[in-house]
Amino acid sequence: MSRLDGKVAIVTGSGKGIGLRIAHELADLGATVVVSDLDDVASEKAAAEVRGATSIPCDVRDEAQVQALVSRTVELHGGLDIMVPNAGVGVVAPLLATDLEAWRRVTSVNLDGVFLSIRYAAPAMIDSGGGSIVTVASITATAGSPLIGSYAAAKAAVVNLTKTAAVELRDHGVRANAVLPGFIDTDLVTDVIDDFEGQLGMQPGDFAATVEAKQGRWGSPDDVARAVAFLADPAQSWVTGAGLTLDGGMSANLL
Repeated sequence: MSRLDGKVAIVTGSGKGIGLRIAHELADLGATVVVSDLDDVASEKAAAEVRGATSIPCDVRDEAQVQALVSRTVELHGGLDIMVPNAGVGVVAPLLATDLEAWRRVTSVNLDGVFLSIRYAAPAMIDSGGGSIVTVASITATAGSPLIGSYAAAKAAVVNLTKTAAVELRDHGVRANAVLPGFIDTDLVTDVIDDFEGQLGMQPGDFAATVEAKQGRWGSPDDVARAVAFLADPAQSWVTGAGLTLDGGMSANLL
């Protein structure tokens, strides 16, 4: 018997990258997975790749769509046990060059989307007898993060929101934990390396070299997916309110 047999899971932002890898991992461990992405074509394609998955596209900034995502999942699969609010976006700019529209674009997905996911997933989990919420934060939540202040601020808020959810939902049988990845080899990071190097005065290749020196290697979506699966596992029944750092020791090293 697999660890997640009989469980129903939603993974937002799972049309590609980390979210898609999380969907695969949960499905491989026995869960029935709902793949959800803003891009309906990517959502459908991903669902076709993930074992036994279904696709329900959703814009996590839209309350009605998030509510419908959860209710449709319950309608199709009889309940909800695991929620992974993974959808995220970023903007590379100094704080003083970040306008309010850009700030809100980042926080509406990375923070409002997580709040709405918890807000509507938790009651469905309670009705199912309990469950696990695993938010995808970032190591940038723990320190000043030049050029990605809006992203880092949203992720720091996600960590606190997750802890609050853990406290409020504990007696209802719902656990809430966060994963805090370091630099992961995905398009969200690699597509902006040139911006980082240019704005920080680095030479080409310096950013990747710094990441590898601090973390030992680039993280992979598999690293995040395995951590999410660990926290989603009902066997971890006493793990709630935790923030699991996944950064190869970067944040433990002053040098």
